[in-house]
Amino acid sequence: MSPSQQSPSPAGTASGGSVALFFIQMFATLGFAVLYSTLVLYATKRLGFSEDKANAMMGVFGAFNYGLHMFGGYLGGRFLSNRNLFVLGMVLQVFGCYLIAEMGVPGLYWGLAMFLTGSGLNVTCLNMMLTQRFSPDDERRESAFLWNYAGMNLGFFLGFTVAGYYQLSGDYHSLFLFATIGNVLAIVISLLCWRILADISTPLKLASGRPFFLRMAAGLAVLVLLVPVIRILLTHTELTNSSVIVLGLVVLAWLSMLTLRHPHRGEKKRMAAYLILALGSLVFWSLYQLAPMGLMLFSEHNINLNVWGIQVAPQWIQNINTLVIVVGGPLMAWLFNRMRQRGSKIDIPLQFAASLFCMGLGMLVLPIGISLAGADGLVAFKWIALSYLLQSIGELLISPIGYAMIGKLAPSRYQGVMMGCWMMVTGVASVLASYISGMMPQNIGSTPVATNPGFSSVFSQLGWGSVVTGVLLLLLIPFLRRLINEAQPVAAADDDAALAEQRA
Repeated sequence: MSPSQQSPSPAGTASGGSVALFFIQMFATLGFAVLYSTLVLYATKRLGFSEDKANAMMGVFGAFNYGLHMFGGYLGGRFLSNRNLFVLGMVLQVFGCYLIAEMGVPGLYWGLAMFLTGSGLNVTCLNMMLTQRFSPDDERRESAFLWNYAGMNLGFFLGFTVAGYYQLSGDYHSLFLFATIGNVLAIVISLLCWRILADISTPLKLASGRPFFLRMAAGLAVLVLLVPVIRILLTHTELTNSSVIVLGLVVLAWLSMLTLRHPHRGEKKRMAAYLILALGSLVFWSLYQLAPMGLMLFSEHNINLNVWGIQVAPQWIQNINTLVIVVGGPLMAWLFNRMRQRGSKIDIPLQFAASLFCMGLGMLVLPIGISLAGADGLVAFKWIALSYLLQSIGELLISPIGYAMIGKLAPSRYQGVMMGCWMMVTGVASVLASYISGMMPQNIGSTPVATNPGFSSVFSQLGWGSVVTGVLLLLLIPFLRRLINEAQPVAAADDDAALAEQRA
């Protein structure tokens, strides 16, 4: 039986696996949240990096974290199994955080290389373990991903909260040691739920005996070799960021060719819709990834962080995002189900277009806040809070829906790779965000009054760019709906070609 022919697990196993993955996702995210929200501040305030260098490093951090997701889908499905690769990735993250905490600058690059190897590969494993528990037409899929996304953001909430606490005292050593706790808990839960997390439909399931162990050995070798390779690339950020952009273009060309050559008409149309939506999402994620870079530095230097007499840490601002996701994820799942039951047309293209409008508005409120800043140039906290609120609503409309979309649009044989490619979009967006952050004014040695005009100009351009992209996607909705939903008969010649391709 081929992987595409295997059936998903029974309802009870799907339910138990979804619950386990909710908690695993929550704890696995905690360590990443610490580094994601603190790396630029740690590099500039403690290690003496320039803002450009710190943003470039954060761009590489995001690029590899998300870019390796594509490779993680391939490595987990064909060589190590998704659950094995996930646990091994968590172990690497534990050692990576320990090196950053204990060795400072000398341990920074090795620690980041180990952490990124783990986090970059294992996120796809989590999503693949979850998506395999549902058939392509199972209506529970979207709700499961929304709940799982809420679990991830609970991890972000804990990570951001603790990171902000240690940020105010400057105790980065304790903060990075704390980051290892969530990774350890994720490992423990995975081991306790080992049986129900088993892969259901992957190419590795077909291997046995010597070929199986050879695949496992090859997967382990790749995992070990990735660490020094990423260590080298982290020290050459300009070359690395350019390479990520080139790689993204190569992957886009490859997926386009794969789509054009695909024999089944219906699947080809859905793959084409996937490509269009991926390009639209690139705009959203390029602006969203400003949060740990330029937007973080803008918040640190140009926002009045004294709120009702309480000094707010920059990381705590991002908890606006996590609260919206945690509360809004289940609510949105319930709301969408109710609206669909009443006949409303709530589908993927409409949600994506709406997400771009929300992101655009999230950027456009910032110039308004800047124009109302006080004599000292500090912008009222409510404006950055409103911006994060709008961005978070947009994230709810695109991110968990995007993950769930793979099971609907990707042919079963390409699901792992296309899940990874979808995540790679965010990696490319992270590099683009580092370039955008480089366009923003330098805060070190300057004042809010001097930098506010530059920030206002950049935020305005970004906001209107997102709105225009949303309008274009809105105009394409009828076309995208036909690609996704229109049932096309498959000609006999197409069937023969598909059979020949599978045999090859």
